[in-house]
Amino acid sequence: MRADRGFTLIEVIVALAILSVAVVASIQGFAQGLRLLKLAGEHQHAALLADHKLREIVTPTIGSEQGEDERDGSTFAWETTTTEVVAPDLAGDGTRPPAWRVFQIGVKVRWGGRREVEVTTLRTAVATTEMGASTPTTASPRSSTPSPGASSPTTSSPSTSSPPTGTTPSAPKTR
Repeated sequence: MRADRGFTLIEVIVALAILSVAVVASIQGFAQGLRLLKLAGEHQHAALLADHKLREIVTPTIGSEQGEDERDGSTFAWETTTTEVVAPDLAGDGTRPPAWRVFQIGVKVRWGGRREVEVTTLRTAVATTEMGASTPTTASPRSSTPSPGASSPTTSSPSTSSPPTGTTPSAPKTR
């Protein structure tokens, strides 16, 4: 009798089919990882750009500003909006204008059509004439009124350290 050695044709075909499914799944996993890595890099750039634009505002003035930033073939559109927030505790006795004003500064960064990062903070500043007309908004901060010279985030997420500029940006919101 002859000894059967090796695999039959059907066994080889089944083994190749299983191997091909595993290889395709591995390649798709790596491709998804690369897409997520690119998205994470874009999200990080958008958050850094928003933080940079927020820190550029040294003396707040009421109004808004827009612009674009290009990185790795992606266009990031940003918009800063500064509004004054009503702070009755800083108004004093009403006989003279307040020495301090509170501003809400928001920065939105959009990219890729549907992606967006938004950073918002409150900042106090010594009242000067170059800040623009005093037309406070009716929005009030979600936390207690900040002390003069300090800022507080408008979200309830705690901040572990204060940046050297005296502002504490809130955590970025992603949509």
